[in-house]
Amino acid sequence: MTPTIYIHSQLMDFSAPKIMGIMNATPDSFAVHCSVSDQSALLAYARTLIDGGADIIDIGACSTRPGAAAVDTEEEWNRLKVALATVKSAYPQIPISIDTFRAEIVRRAYADFGIDMVNDVSGLADEAMLPTLQQISVPYILTHPRGEGMLSFFSYQLDRLHQAGVADVIIDPGLGFGKTLSQNYTILREIDQLHLLACPIIVGLSRKSMIYNTLGVTAQEALNGTTAAHMAALRGGVHLLRVHDVREAKQAIQIYTTIYG
Repeated sequence: MTPTIYIHSQLMDFSAPKIMGIMNATPDSFAVHCSVSDQSALLAYARTLIDGGADIIDIGACSTRPGAAAVDTEEEWNRLKVALATVKSAYPQIPISIDTFRAEIVRRAYADFGIDMVNDVSGLADEAMLPTLQQISVPYILTHPRGEGMLSFFSYQLDRLHQAGVADVIIDPGLGFGKTLSQNYTILREIDQLHLLACPIIVGLSRKSMIYNTLGVTAQEALNGTTAAHMAALRGGVHLLRVHDVREAKQAIQIYTTIYG
């Protein structure tokens, strides 16, 4: 059975893989071209993502990469609201996800901008997140934040979410979060096991250390390795790729579907 989610009243099905384009409203993104701080840059970058084939734009204003400087709630919100206001007004047709682990940010973003999805890399670490999700009824990306016990973690948290009435949940194995290099590749190799949970599956491995450390290159040089890893993820039945390079990911999906149908 093909997984589906509702984004407000619109059905999104995953009979074909979809793409989530990354927009980092932060001053310290490794990818200078998507580190945005003004409206013209935001609009230009959003246009690049949409023209490349993004189905969803994921906007984050608090870096979660290892070693990133801590950002408090107000700073995260001050960055995020500029990006949301700019992109939502210019491109109202594109679904917007926010990448945050703070329920307070989710509440503000939904109240002020009617965001369409929540991408929480913490795995419900904020105790206020679950009641917030109950109130707003948008799809939620549940991330596995550590190295062990993936199926048990997802089973437990999915039960909590469903009991709270959160119907549309996408699961993310959390590549790069609390995992060794070996664990990351084991997860990628065995990702088809997550279909047991009957949820759409997303992976975010774009230009991550599991790619560039393996190849001995920089993040900026890791596009080719990212594409190779995306093909492995697609072969494992992943439904959604979270990427920096949308056009290239779209091409990878096109080649994959040409080969495998």
